[in-house]
Amino acid sequence: MRLSQLGSLLFGRPSLGSTMLLHHHGAMLKPDPSRTVIRPFEPGYPSGYDNGSSRLQVIAERVLTFNEGQVGRLLSEVSSGLKDRHRDVDATFRRRFEDLRPMLVDIDSVDAPRRELIGALFMEEYAFEAAALFNPSAVLHPDQQDVPPGCLRFVMSLRGIGEGHVSSVSFRTGIWTIGGGVEIDPVGPITQPPVIDAAAVRAEMPHLKLNCGGSHVISETVLFPVLPTQRQGIEDVRLVRFVEGNGEVTYYGTYTAFDGMQARSEMLVGTDFRSWEMRKLTGDAVGAKGMALFPRRINDRYFMLGRQDNESIWLLSSDDLFTWNAGAKLIEPRFPWEAVQMGNCGSPVEIDEGWLVLTHGVGAVRNYSIGACLLDRDDPSRVIARTPEPILSPSPEERDGYVPNVVYSCGAVVHGRELLIPYGVADSFTAFATARVDDLLAAMV
Repeated sequence: MRLSQLGSLLFGRPSLGSTMLLHHHGAMLKPDPSRTVIRPFEPGYPSGYDNGSSRLQVIAERVLTFNEGQVGRLLSEVSSGLKDRHRDVDATFRRRFEDLRPMLVDIDSVDAPRRELIGALFMEEYAFEAAALFNPSAVLHPDQQDVPPGCLRFVMSLRGIGEGHVSSVSFRTGIWTIGGGVEIDPVGPITQPPVIDAAAVRAEMPHLKLNCGGSHVISETVLFPVLPTQRQGIEDVRLVRFVEGNGEVTYYGTYTAFDGMQARSEMLVGTDFRSWEMRKLTGDAVGAKGMALFPRRINDRYFMLGRQDNESIWLLSSDDLFTWNAGAKLIEPRFPWEAVQMGNCGSPVEIDEGWLVLTHGVGAVRNYSIGACLLDRDDPSRVIARTPEPILSPSPEERDGYVPNVVYSCGAVVHGRELLIPYGVADSFTAFATARVDDLLAAMV
C-alpha cells in the first residue's frame, strides 16, 4: 500500500453529509529541531542601567584582551561546530562584524581573527521550527522543466516557530501528481539566512532587500524577523503567483508582522525565490491580519481579501500595490461552524466559474474549520455561493497539538479541475489534501 493511500484511510472523513470532498494524503511535514539558522544576536543592559558604554562596545573591547591563542581556539571550536550544517560560516561572521562596525569606536585597527570572533559573539544558532511547522501556502514552482507528464512542481511557504514563540518563514518544494499523490522533496543539507543590508534595517527602510543566493535549493532559505515591526514574528505568508497582462510573473507573499503588541500586514516581493524584497504596506486597511492578494488585476486594479474587523471577510481594491485603504465587508459569518469569525485561507484561485476562495471559520470551543466560496470573476464583490458546512474540520487524528482543534491553510494550488490544499494541523504540523473543483462547487448553496 502506498503512503498516499494509507493517508486516505487514516485521515479521510465524510464532509457535508455523506459526500467525501477531500482526498487526504500520507505526505506530512513535522517540525525538526535539528534545522537551525545563524541569525543576529544583540544582548543589551537592563532598562535604566547605564554602564557608560553599550554592551556591544564592552564585549568588543573584552575580545581585545584575549591573546592570539585564545582567539584562535575559540574561533576553531565555534566554526567546527557549525560547518556541518551551515555554509560560509567564516564569511557570515565577517559580514556580521561589518554590520556592527558603525556602532563601535576605536575598532578599525583590530586584526582579522578578532573581527571574526566579534562577529561570532553577536550571532546565535536558532532552531526556527523546533516547536511547530504549519499554516502553509503553495504556488506553482517557477521551474517546470523535467516534470513527469501529469505532474506539477510546487513551492510552499510554512510558518516555523522556535524559541520564544517567534515565527519565521520556511520553504519546501514538491511534486503533485494530478489525480494521484503528493511527494515532498528532501530539504537541502544546510539552512541559509539571507544577506541583508544592515544599514537599511537600522534606518527602518520601507523596503528591504533579502539576498538568498547562498541557498543552493529553495528549502535551504529561512526568513526570520529583522525589522522592529516583526520582532515577535513573520506569520502566515500567503503566497500568490501574480500574472500581469503581458504575462510577466511575480511572486507576492502577504504576511502578518507582529512586534509582540501589534499586528500589521506586510509583503514579500520576488521573481525566482533567490531574492526577495520585504515591503511595508501603507493605508488604513493594513493594520489587520490575513490579507490575501488576487493573482491578477481586475479592471486594471489590484484586489485584496482581508479581515479588517477581525470577524468577516473584506474586499479591498487599489491602484497602488503597496497602499490599501477603506474596503467593504464581503462575507459575514452565517453558518454555525463560522459563528465566531471567518477569514480567507489564502489568495483566491481563478477557475472558469469565477474566483474560488478557501475560507476559515471559527465555531464552538474555538474550532477552526475550512470552507469555500465562489466570487464573480469580473465583479469579486458579488458572492455567488458558499459551502453551508465545512469541507475540512479537525478530526480525532488531527485534533491535538499546540493549539487544539485547528485546521488552517494559507493557500492552495489549482490545476485544471483539481485543487491541492496544504493545511496546518493544531498549529503544530502540516498535512495535505486534494479535491475536485466540481465537487466543491456542487457542495455550495
